[in-house]
Amino acid sequence: MTKDYYNILGISRGASDDEIKKAYRKLAHKHHPDKKGGDEKKFKEINEAYQTLSDKQKRGQYDQFGSTFEQAGAGGAGFEGFDFSDIFNRARGSGGVKFNFEDLGGFGDAFGDIFGNRRKEEATIRFRGEDISVDTEIALEEAAKGIERELNIYIRSICPGCHGSGAASGSKIKKCSTCQGSGRVQKTKRTFLGSFAQVETCSDCQGEGSRPEKTCSKCGGDGRVKETRKIKINVPAGIADGQTLQLSGQGEVGFRPASGKSIPGDLFITIHVKPHPYFQRKENNIHFVLEISLSQAILGDCVEIPVLGGKVKLKIPAGIQSGKVIKLSGKGLPYLQGRGQGDQMVIIKVKIPEKLTKKQKRIIEEIKKEGL
Repeated sequence: MTKDYYNILGISRGASDDEIKKAYRKLAHKHHPDKKGGDEKKFKEINEAYQTLSDKQKRGQYDQFGSTFEQAGAGGAGFEGFDFSDIFNRARGSGGVKFNFEDLGGFGDAFGDIFGNRRKEEATIRFRGEDISVDTEIALEEAAKGIERELNIYIRSICPGCHGSGAASGSKIKKCSTCQGSGRVQKTKRTFLGSFAQVETCSDCQGEGSRPEKTCSKCGGDGRVKETRKIKINVPAGIADGQTLQLSGQGEVGFRPASGKSIPGDLFITIHVKPHPYFQRKENNIHFVLEISLSQAILGDCVEIPVLGGKVKLKIPAGIQSGKVIKLSGKGLPYLQGRGQGDQMVIIKVKIPEKLTKKQKRIIEEIKKEGL
């Protein structure tokens, strides 16, 4: 049965490339098998959906035929799992008939995919390393100026015992005898309707077409081992809370990396900015509440206040009202890619004393008589 890749990613059929990518990152981060509560089966399903919908050509074929081409037959009749090579072989044996796929219209694309492109795509997915999603936390001051951070990530890396070949020391790599180097095997079932065949990845060589005479004892022939790897990242100034950085090729290495077919996955790092004790971030602006006394509000004053990375002198005008905002231009966070700087918004809060000394009360009474 055809898988609904749009439903798997939780998006509409008209979703844009950015919406597809955003949905994939969110779900991959949630279901990654290395995370607590992760689901390996669900993660692979999400990855399969993304690999199809993120490629325009594959997405078009999927929209037309479905994930198994079962919608390609007239009137909705499918041909999932049917081996067309059986028909072509019989035709060649009975008269040397040649088929021109271009004359088949839309079906030509489907046949070409079955006998060529689809195998290459499956091989690419099989030899591609997993994407890794991690989280790291930084301070607001670090988000303002940018920071280099070193992360320790438990990840599949090249096996040091076999250097990624999967072969034991001194062992040779030979052509797989099961699939004769093709990486795929065909299983045929005979029914009263005829012969039906299914082509599968060779389980002995995992689709590589070759295998070591003796497998590496450290990685079991996979060419990869799990280990803690140190990765340095540069967090740009002005990064937002919850924003994700993508490091292409910094994820897990693919199956048997020494084969040359392996493609490393990507590393996705979600940045979390810790709450600040007295600054509040509003996009790239900083809000700061400044408490002043009644006398400061009436007479004005000059006070020292904190800003990101230091302190500045702030002049409070006489007669300022509680709730008034004083803007300090350029004292906020920088915008990404050098598009300017945010501001610091100083919000005035006039503190009214709850208790007064006898002297203070007498002075206030005098002021009251003056109409203030």
